[in-house]
Amino acid sequence: MQEWVNKQHHPCRKWLNFQHHSTSRILLTGLSAFFFLSSYIPLIKLDFWWIRIFDYPRFQKLIIHLLLIGGWWLFGDDRTENLIWTSLLGIGSIYLFFQVWPYTFLGKRMIDRVPYDPQKGIHLMIGNVYQYNRKFEKALNLIRQRDPDFIFLVETDQAWADAMEPLHDTYPNRILVPLENTYGLVLYSKLTIVKQSINHLIDEDIPSLELDVRLRSGQIITIYAIHPTPPVPNENPTSTDRDAEILIVGKKSKANPKPSLVIGDLNDVAWSYTTSLFLKVSETADPRRGRGFYNTFHAKIPLFRWPLDHVFLSRHFGLSSLKVLPGIGSDHFPIELKATLTANDTTDTEEATPEEEVEARAKIIKGHENQKADQD
Repeated sequence: MQEWVNKQHHPCRKWLNFQHHSTSRILLTGLSAFFFLSSYIPLIKLDFWWIRIFDYPRFQKLIIHLLLIGGWWLFGDDRTENLIWTSLLGIGSIYLFFQVWPYTFLGKRMIDRVPYDPQKGIHLMIGNVYQYNRKFEKALNLIRQRDPDFIFLVETDQAWADAMEPLHDTYPNRILVPLENTYGLVLYSKLTIVKQSINHLIDEDIPSLELDVRLRSGQIITIYAIHPTPPVPNENPTSTDRDAEILIVGKKSKANPKPSLVIGDLNDVAWSYTTSLFLKVSETADPRRGRGFYNTFHAKIPLFRWPLDHVFLSRHFGLSSLKVLPGIGSDHFPIELKATLTANDTTDTEEATPEEEVEARAKIIKGHENQKADQD
C-alpha cells in the first residue's frame, strides 16, 4: 500500500498529471475561443468563402457550445475562468438558438397547410444527384414510387440524361441541359410547359431555367429552377456569383404577377443572410419556417447536415406537404413538395427595407462586374 502511495506522489507522476491537465485546459480554451468567434463571423458582410462557410453549421455550433459549457463545468478548476467561458459560450448559445429557432416547430409558420388539390396544385421533386453517382436505378425507382408531376435534377451529365430516358413516356415535357461541369440540369413535367427559357444569369457556364407551366385547372404558374455555384476555394473563392444569381431570381419572382416557385440547390442554407435577403426581395415564403430543418445535405455524414435544397412559394400558394426523401446514392437527399393555389393569401411574407433593396442591387451589380472581369 505504501509503495502505491509513493508512486502517486512521485515527481514524475505529478509532472504527468500537470501536463495532462495543462493540455486539456489549453484544448478546452482553444475550442471555446474558436467556436465562440465562429458564431459571429457570419455577421461580417464580406463574400470570402472562409467567412461564408460559417453560415452553414449553425445548429452544430449550438450543440458544440453546449458541450463546451459542460466541459468547463467538468474539467475547469479556476472559478473565474470557468465563469468567463461559460458566460461567453452561454451568450453564443442564445444567439445561435435564435438564429435557428424559426426553422423548428417553435417558430412561426410563413405559409399555412392546405389540402392538396391535384387540379390547382403541383407535386414536385427536386434533387442534386451528384454527377459522379452512378446509382441511376435508385433515382428512377424513387421517382416511380413518388410519381410527382414535376422533377428537377441538378449535377446531371450526359450519362444521367441517358439513364433517365425511361421517364420520357410518363413525362412528355422535358428540358435537358446535360453538362460535364457538375452544373447540368434536367427537368421532366407531366404538366404542359407553355413557355421556357434557359438562362445564364451570371456565369456563362451555369444555366438556370425559367418556365411557365399550365396546371390541370388551366392556371399558369412560373417556376424558376436554379443551381448557383457554392463559395468554396477550389471552385469559387467568394459567394458573389451565388448571391447575385439568387437575388436576380428573387427580383424576377416579385415582379411576376403570376404565381411562382423558386426551386433548386441554392448552395446556401435557409438561415443565411443571403437567403433571408432573398425572401424579402422576392416576397416568397419558406415552407420550412415553423416546421423543421428538412436537411438535404450531407446525406452520407449525419453530423454535418443542413438545408441546401429549397422550394420557395409566392403568396398564391398554400403548402400541402413537404418531405425529405430517401437517398439515391448522392451527397444530397431529394426533397418533395405539394403546393396548392388558394383563393386567399395564406402566407406571411416579409418585405425588404429601402436599405436592403439597395444592398440587393449592389450584390447583383457586383456579380455582373465579377463575371465581366473574368471574361476580360
